[in-house]
Amino acid sequence: MFKTLAAQAIIPVTIAITGFVVICCILLYSVMKSDLVNDAVTYSNGLADTIVKSTRYAMLKEDRETVSRIITNVSEQKGLEHTRIFNKKGSIIFSGNNNEVGHLVDKKTAGCVECHDGPVPKATLGDMQKARRFVDERGVEVLAITAPIYNEPECYNAPCHVHPQEQKVLGTLDIGLSVPILLKNLPVMRGRMVVFSLLVLILSVGGVAALLWRNVFLPVRLLGEYVERSAKGEVPPELPHCGPELAALAENIRIIVHRSESEPNPDNPSK
Repeated sequence: MFKTLAAQAIIPVTIAITGFVVICCILLYSVMKSDLVNDAVTYSNGLADTIVKSTRYAMLKEDRETVSRIITNVSEQKGLEHTRIFNKKGSIIFSGNNNEVGHLVDKKTAGCVECHDGPVPKATLGDMQKARRFVDERGVEVLAITAPIYNEPECYNAPCHVHPQEQKVLGTLDIGLSVPILLKNLPVMRGRMVVFSLLVLILSVGGVAALLWRNVFLPVRLLGEYVERSAKGEVPPELPHCGPELAALAENIRIIVHRSESEPNPDNPSK
């Protein structure tokens, strides 16, 4: 398939290095994307905790107007697709979209089924279990976080509240962030990774080709010229500078040539 020594040496090396670089880039890109998603989940959980703490005092005072204003202001932030709070029964009581208030949430949907997949709802979830990804009705990919609002002593001891102490969860905060905005730097990182990979590939193949030329191709070429001249009876006085192994081979070739010249030719006894 490859007729020249250079092609036989360089092309397989190029293919091997290219495959290695491509596989490493794919793995690295997957890890970077996963890290970005995990960071986005961590950020979303922190935002949800901030919202819960911000509305806590107003909820203790039964100040529904302040809670509603906080949810509305938070919903106006860039990248937030929805912000809502629903009670234990699944009814939305506060939302950045007033049209959602009073609607019931299906407990079998993503984000609800994690807690309601058994006869007794789960009271606690890990950070990653709170997250879910889906495409909303507008076609936007959303990363949503469901954060439970726990029943604390200040809640069940407050005179205006009727929640019993045994009720662990009072309601749930649900926020959704736009995934394209969260991962907006990913295409830039992907482009830089492609450029970096091409540079690595060019430098690696170029470096290997240069080393092969200096240490293999050039010595073999010099040895080939030496053998060709020796075969014509023009034995050079000096051996080619082609490395110890090939120099030893050239010396053996010169010995063979001298020996053949010194031996009598049976077809021409005068020589």
